[in-house]
Amino acid sequence: MPPVAILDIDGTLADSNYQHTIAWYRALRQQGLTYPLWQIHRRIGMGGEKLIADLAGEDVEREHGDAVRAAEKPLYLELILEVAPIPGARDLVEELKDRGHRVVLASSAKSDEVDHFLDLLGLREIVDGWTTGDDVEETKPAPDPIEAALASVDAADGRSAGVLVGDSIWDCESARRAGIESIGVLTGGFAAERLREAGAACVFESLVDLRTRLDETPLGRSRPAR
Repeated sequence: MPPVAILDIDGTLADSNYQHTIAWYRALRQQGLTYPLWQIHRRIGMGGEKLIADLAGEDVEREHGDAVRAAEKPLYLELILEVAPIPGARDLVEELKDRGHRVVLASSAKSDEVDHFLDLLGLREIVDGWTTGDDVEETKPAPDPIEAALASVDAADGRSAGVLVGDSIWDCESARRAGIESIGVLTGGFAAERLREAGAACVFESLVDLRTRLDETPLGRSRPAR
């Protein structure tokens, strides 16, 4: 059976990474904390409960973490309507389904954000399932989101069970920790070299490029005969 295709949402299917970056920047500024946008962007894709400590240290997390997270949510929702689908997102999902893959969306985002993107991308009736940050104890780069995605379609553990498509080093690290392969795309603003260092088996410039060259990837190895 073809491996389960596990797709990240933010930065992979929806062009939202920079809106997230701005929201975190503004939330931090509300607490009198200023960090370069590039440093925040580098951590987009990591779960929000981990981002502040990784960016600013444990002392800042203890003093300001809850307040920053509480502020970031409404700030991001002010920007979410500006987010557009990544070109080729729905076409890639349809291609994967045509090839016999089960497709699961695995995100560290909250459930209401995932619901918004299911409708924006037109994927609610196409994919086999989805998981959110509300479904796991730890978000990316922990393996929990990948394991939850596999469990949602009753996939067995192991490297042949699934392949992740993601845009961030945190996606690739999460897949590596879960024992599955990952495919990187440059749509989230992370460098190809960094995605490979984090474990990506291959990296593509766009979802359109990935769809055209699926047979070169771990998702293409088990393509059923037609």
